[in-house]
Amino acid sequence: MPNGLTAQRFAIDWFQFWPDGKELHGSSKYNKSYAAYGTEVLAVAEAVVATVQDNIPENTPGPNSRAVPITRETVGGNLVILDIGGSRYAVYAHLQPGSLRVKVGDRVQRGQVIALLGNSGNSTGPHLHFQVVDRNSLLDSEGVPYIIDSFEAFLPRSIRDVRAKNKKYEKRENELPMGGELIRF
Repeated sequence: MPNGLTAQRFAIDWFQFWPDGKELHGSSKYNKSYAAYGTEVLAVAEAVVATVQDNIPENTPGPNSRAVPITRETVGGNLVILDIGGSRYAVYAHLQPGSLRVKVGDRVQRGQVIALLGNSGNSTGPHLHFQVVDRNSLLDSEGVPYIIDSFEAFLPRSIRDVRAKNKKYEKRENELPMGGELIRF
């Protein structure tokens, strides 16, 4: 970044799989074919809504299919930024247009639905981009580390492992998942 900040330093792109281990059922050209599409996006903490953007049309999935030109204003697509306190902000990007259930100034509780997962902005398919930063900005901020209270993790070695029914998940507490792991809550 030209400003010397690394907002995405600890960001995670969250994808979801159908129970059979596949990311999509049906045509890859339709957002509704993807397991993640339409999933409820939840507040990670008690917070105040600091920013919302809900005017970016959805992309058709694919590497070269953006609904709008990608600029600083459109890169995150539809998004919500929560002020979680202590100069920390939780950023949720690539949400479905028209699905945001919060507005600036709203107080939210941990676990409250704030939007539905979509495919807007600089996104090739439905997924949730999540990061914690030190300022109320997707890009003009520094990424900060965070932990997840509790989850189970499995590191697949191949697509066969992803689709296996007998995955051996490990319980993890107060950690951040490693890249490539399958996570369940």
